[in-house]
Amino acid sequence: MRAAPHKLKGFRNTFTRFPLMLLLAAFGLIYRMYGSNIGSIDGRTGFTHTTRWAPQSLVDLDDSAPSTPATPGKSLATVLVTPPSKPQHSPQIIPFMAPAPSKLYSDDVSLLVVALDTNPFFWGGASSNPNTPSLSFSRFLNHLLPFLNSIILLHQLNQVVVIATGVNSCDYIYDSSSPPMTSAASESRNMPSVCSAVLQNLEDFLIRDRQIGKDELAAGNGSSLLSGSLSLALCYIQRVFRAGPLHPQPRILCLQGSPDGPEQYVAVMNAIFSAQRSMIPIDSCVVGIQHSAFLQQASYITGGVYLKPQHLDGLFQYLSMVFATDLQSRSFLQLPKPVGVDFRASCFCHKKTIDMGYICSVCLSIYCKHHKKCSTCGWN
Repeated sequence: MRAAPHKLKGFRNTFTRFPLMLLLAAFGLIYRMYGSNIGSIDGRTGFTHTTRWAPQSLVDLDDSAPSTPATPGKSLATVLVTPPSKPQHSPQIIPFMAPAPSKLYSDDVSLLVVALDTNPFFWGGASSNPNTPSLSFSRFLNHLLPFLNSIILLHQLNQVVVIATGVNSCDYIYDSSSPPMTSAASESRNMPSVCSAVLQNLEDFLIRDRQIGKDELAAGNGSSLLSGSLSLALCYIQRVFRAGPLHPQPRILCLQGSPDGPEQYVAVMNAIFSAQRSMIPIDSCVVGIQHSAFLQQASYITGGVYLKPQHLDGLFQYLSMVFATDLQSRSFLQLPKPVGVDFRASCFCHKKTIDMGYICSVCLSIYCKHHKKCSTCGWN
């Protein structure tokens, strides 16, 4: 006798669901026996809680938490996690803070890089030059050398680097961190040793710079290579940065007398933005008659100090009271602020400072006249 079709179908469905029901029952039994731990953080108090599903009734170890009615068979237990050294009723809140970078030196240790203008057309004292200073180069050095020595004496870890800015070249002429060449200077970094090292290297540099561009010296139309000295200063500071995480606070001081060279506009602005990115302030001291638009923009963009002394006979007082201050002391000192900043640019075609011009929409090149094709990128 054959069974009815509907009875066989019900038997088959029951036989198929039986292993699945048995498996679910086993997982439920294991889950009830051992439970599971879930960690969470309370957003109001900042404490770390551990939530555990347990077969017992609700147990709240945190006295401050409100009571919740227990659910039969599945109750919630809340445990407040506290440090082992503290009692459980007075938990300790430890905020998460990023570690501060380690420093070897204190905040008043400085690395001063001085860019010294040695343009012979400016310091020559020619009667036809309207930018002839009222201070000779020898008297200027008499103010500068004591200032450099005072920076070294302010802190035993201070460093001073001097870069000579010529018409055709730039070079390092003094580095206080380099080992001395003579045994007499190795005893201490005293005033005579600093003066002799700077003067000797400066004389050698002037001879080399004069031999490089004799034609330009004869024409008498050279300007100081400010972009080159800024590049050397930034390269030296980056070398100090990459030597290790422990370094003094750097800054650049430009002692400029000659007028700006419009042909150096792009190179100078690139150096200024590089110093801004590296958070290196550029201080400017202009000893000429005209203001320097390049240095005004450099000090404004990098957060440095721009100063044009009114009385050059007291130049040492200006240097010691304004530019000898470290970056930490400047936050509570009233340093001089510039009245205005000349943001005029130089054209790429004639290298002249212009008030209004044409800008390429692709490479942002500036021209004083309209051009059908950009000479920089070739865009029509």
